[in-house]
Amino acid sequence: MNDKVSHPAQLAYVRRYTLTHGKEAGLRVTEVQCGRLRFLLNESKALDVMQLWHDGMNVSFLSKNGFSPRENGFLNRFEGGMVYTCGLDSVGGREGYELHGTLHNIPAEVVRAECTERGVEVEGIIRDSALFGKNLVLRRKIFVGSDSAAVEICDTLTNEGYADENYCLLYHVNLGYPMLDEGCKIQADISQIVPRNDHAKKHREKMLEITEPVRGGEETCYFLKLRTPRASLHNPKLGKTFTLEYSGDTLPHFVEWKSMVSGDYALGLEPCTTELDDRFAYKVLPSQKSVQFRLRIEID
Repeated sequence: MNDKVSHPAQLAYVRRYTLTHGKEAGLRVTEVQCGRLRFLLNESKALDVMQLWHDGMNVSFLSKNGFSPRENGFLNRFEGGMVYTCGLDSVGGREGYELHGTLHNIPAEVVRAECTERGVEVEGIIRDSALFGKNLVLRRKIFVGSDSAAVEICDTLTNEGYADENYCLLYHVNLGYPMLDEGCKIQADISQIVPRNDHAKKHREKMLEITEPVRGGEETCYFLKLRTPRASLHNPKLGKTFTLEYSGDTLPHFVEWKSMVSGDYALGLEPCTTELDDRFAYKVLPSQKSVQFRLRIEID
């Protein structure tokens, strides 16, 4: 106990509420303030991390679409956000499937939201099921420690059905201004680089550099192999470094998505279970078995 503190919420809290204004109306949100971090979790959308602030400064990318409970087409709906979980039916663009899959649009059942002297922990369940079909359950635990600048996400995917099931996952971790700015550098221990297309190949030499916004520009995308499951973005103007660590054993692939386009200025760091496009491949989860995925996001 600290006898200088009248109420624990002076230091940390977790709050749940429903948004009521404009296109955000109806979204159920969990807000966490702990240590140097504040972030919002989207209960209506897979308990994904909507937005994150470090010492009051925005870290995440928020697209012009903003947040909405609507489920219209991907390009008109994609909000970016700090963490947007893609899968379980598809990732990337594949004919006959929703772009980046349907998992993000499944509401979460929050079963725990607790603030203690140790920190804040939120736990939710996302069930992807179908009559006479799959019964995949993602149990998500999100933890931030007291006086911490790191968020830990632990996802356990269980096949509660009675037949083996295909699955795929991609964690779309999105950075935006002012954490993302001209002069920033991406840092990773890269062993292989495969540009997604000719445009990305043309700009390969600057794939780790963040430039000024370009009007009429085009996104670039690279498929990477990393020796160590970690990638960082250093901002010399702010003296801050964003680091993403992840479970490389269950997320063996990595995608860098960089958009230096004016008004869509973003960087995506994306650990995933599969390569994309014509290299896409499902993983198989046997009946009654589980697999675990971990992310750790830290700003220092």
